Amino acid sequence: MCGILGVVSQSPVNQLLYDGLLLLQHRGQDAAGIATAMGKKFNMHKGNGLVRDVFRTRNMRSLPGVSGIGHVRYPTAGSAADSEEAQPFYVNAPFGIMLAHNGNLTNSDQIKDEMFRRDLRHINTESDSEALLNVLAHELEEARHGVTLDPDAIFRAVAGLHRRVRGAYACVAEIAGYGMLAFRDPHGIRPLCFGTAETDTGLEYLVASESVALEGLGFRMVRDVQPGEAIFIDRDGNFYSRQCASNPSLNPCIFEYVYFARPDSLIDGASVYATRLRMGEYLAEKIAREIPLGDIDVVMPIPDTSRPSAMQLAMQLNLDYREGFLKNRYVGRTFIMPGQSVRKKSVRQKLNAMSVEFKGKNVLLVDDSIVRGTTSREIVQMARDSGANKVYFASASPPVRFPNVYGIDMPTRSELIASGRSDDEIRWAIGADALVYQDIDAMKRSVTDVNPRLRNFEASCFEGVYVTGDVSPEYLDRIEMARNNAVGQGEEERQLSQMNLQFSVVAD
Repeated sequence: MCGILGVVSQSPVNQLLYDGLLLLQHRGQDAAGIATAMGKKFNMHKGNGLVRDVFRTRNMRSLPGVSGIGHVRYPTAGSAADSEEAQPFYVNAPFGIMLAHNGNLTNSDQIKDEMFRRDLRHINTESDSEALLNVLAHELEEARHGVTLDPDAIFRAVAGLHRRVRGAYACVAEIAGYGMLAFRDPHGIRPLCFGTAETDTGLEYLVASESVALEGLGFRMVRDVQPGEAIFIDRDGNFYSRQCASNPSLNPCIFEYVYFARPDSLIDGASVYATRLRMGEYLAEKIAREIPLGDIDVVMPIPDTSRPSAMQLAMQLNLDYREGFLKNRYVGRTFIMPGQSVRKKSVRQKLNAMSVEFKGKNVLLVDDSIVRGTTSREIVQMARDSGANKVYFASASPPVRFPNVYGIDMPTRSELIASGRSDDEIRWAIGADALVYQDIDAMKRSVTDVNPRLRNFEASCFEGVYVTGDVSPEYLDRIEMARNNAVGQGEEERQLSQMNLQFSVVAD
């Protein structure tokens, strides 16, 4: 899961792209990159880290141009990736193309083999985004008219890409000398929208993963890019669009509404904030059936994503709502840290429990989801250590029992606390006195209530159904093996690094 941006303007876009990436920082904190186009020349800077750390004044000065793309990365392999895999990616043939991608391909190994054996293209990293870029480059070469491109040829190339590629992908690309291209996979799994702004120098276009980037930069949202659709804005600001897939269907990732997207965004016409309120209402109905309400003194959210659901739940049940945990926003993400003990320690550094809100009370903690269970177990213990009498736990989403292969960092069954466990076994594992999960149908209704046009969702991590139709048990076994090997190699490298450090200290 990543964040992407594309801008076509009449004035320099480097600051606009930088500000837009800050608005999408929640979608990826491991790497950031910006590429701009000035005539037929590309300028690019990218690296590991937050947007504010990757870009300095000298970097911004090296990014002239009136159109460009940007990317923030969240690695799908579960660990911090090599800086060479930061995006955008670039190829110089046939026209010079820069691409940024949000999602994950399920047939990337097949694509890479085809690129090498049939298309005579070399993939230099493990990133499926580079493979996707090379497919686009090859299809553009096949669709071109001699040495030139027109919108019709570009759309034929995207149609060819749709026929070859499987998985989730929302993309923005710059084609040197021609303009900006954006497209979305035929299942519409990953979000993508675009908007316009009237300026003194003319009409400007912005494509982004979430509407919050449009609003924050002064653009008016026009609409979402449809599944299978491609849009192209040429260097003169002319706008073209076409449906490039034969059987498109809209299946937005429901985890965007549960956790990833900012609450002030619209995803495929549904307010993320409104869907989370509805999740709280449906969860309240289930809690009322399973836990005696007189036994709950106070409702508390686990900051920050669960706050709308927890507030609505408390109001629905006529229970007191309190903020029992305060979040330190300056602690790094816990799951990229080596070792479970370090991750556990970081949870307490990130969240602090206020004893005055817990002492002697029966508390109902509300979280957006429970994935690995490590954080949930630690939070329950923090509540007890702060004097809570009983600790009930509720999840605004159903149990995460299956791997996600479309760009979310939950790819292996062994890491999921709900995989192969009953709800009561999970309750015991996290140490809660009671555990209530949202029902799958209620979660889906929470979104459909807000936008009745949305009836089908990518919800594989909850129900094990993969909308692309190409995910087999053998495929899941392969990615689990690859992940376990990568984790083992990373731990070995960390231990070697520590040994080298100790040797250096002794030698000194």
